[in-house]
Amino acid sequence: MKTSFTHASAPVILGTPLSANATKVMLLGSGELGKEVIISLQRLGVEVIAVDRYPNAPGHQVAHRAHVIDMTDGVALAELIAREQPDLIVPEIEAIATQTLVELENAGKIRVIPTARATWLTMNREGIRRLVAEELNLPTSPYQFADTREEMRAACTTIGYPCIVKPVMSSSGKGQSRVNSAAEVDAAWDYAASGGRVQNGRVIVEGFIDFEYEITLLTVRAIGSNGQTETHFCAPIGHVQVHGDYVESWQPQIMHPDALKNAQLIAQKVTDNLGGLGLFGVELFVNNDMVWFSEVSPRPHDTGMVTMASQVQNEFELHAKAILGLPVDTSLRCPAASAVIYGQHNAPAIAFEGLAEALAEPGTDIRLFGKPESFERRRMGVALATAADTDTARVKAKAAAAKVKPVIR
Repeated sequence: MKTSFTHASAPVILGTPLSANATKVMLLGSGELGKEVIISLQRLGVEVIAVDRYPNAPGHQVAHRAHVIDMTDGVALAELIAREQPDLIVPEIEAIATQTLVELENAGKIRVIPTARATWLTMNREGIRRLVAEELNLPTSPYQFADTREEMRAACTTIGYPCIVKPVMSSSGKGQSRVNSAAEVDAAWDYAASGGRVQNGRVIVEGFIDFEYEITLLTVRAIGSNGQTETHFCAPIGHVQVHGDYVESWQPQIMHPDALKNAQLIAQKVTDNLGGLGLFGVELFVNNDMVWFSEVSPRPHDTGMVTMASQVQNEFELHAKAILGLPVDTSLRCPAASAVIYGQHNAPAIAFEGLAEALAEPGTDIRLFGKPESFERRRMGVALATAADTDTARVKAKAAAAKVKPVIR
């Protein structure tokens, strides 16, 4: 008998991997975040199928089975799902044929985490921004959408400079830029077109918010002891982004109590509307006690890699347990920080030196993702550090990351 996913109050029963009663989970996207989710699922005896657009992705290396397909091809995606018959489908990236997932879930053929609707809404910035600002009436930056270079120029003029331009579909800051004047519009349009996950040319122009800091509030929807869905919050995560791409994070980020309350209120309203079970990475801008919604990912978040050092259950374990209907523990264990290790080279199969030196400092750790190809600014690993306070942890994490040297051999 497999896990019961129909009734919240039903007992959770997990099968045996690679057997007739296996509980099967399929990940759509198998990068470094998916790899950690897979490991967490396998520790619970779940059979995992990893899917990605390129071979030997990090998650492929630890899954029971791996497939390489174009996940934006709805026919190919539906065929693979029909062949594997997973109990749960867990999207890890945006570039997926979400309309196919919606149709299959509406037909009762699959269950998507957290839901197919949530995946569809959050796969592009237009769906989630209109939901949050226009339906839920939550605070966001001013925004307009544009389909052409000329429309974007007009939107930038209306929104005012400086403004932020992003493709409606992208991840890890790809295609995102700050536009300070009309002279920078053309370059921003070209960069957005090159960075989008799907080349449809549509962008969002956002007004610039003069925020004090930004956070990720990891929000978990899980089944409680009463059989009902409960919302849990991790301690807020502070982070630094460059061109929208995470470079370091720390936990906890100290916040004014009213700001934290407002952040949790926004996160709960958004995730309640999206529904389902699992962990959401809710990005927010903060200034004193004012909080604005930025983005949400219905899955573990890159800035949340710090939880591998800081929490009793890291974000990947929380996601795995929540989607299976198991209890979760969002407790903070100690202050910690993370810092990105970049590839620094455009080459396949690079090597790394300096690991012993990086790990010589007590309270530090290294995660190398095993990506088969390196790019100069591709995230190839992360350094983790714990300390009595986040400032010290940040110094340790960045020092450890700097000691890891990618090399070509």
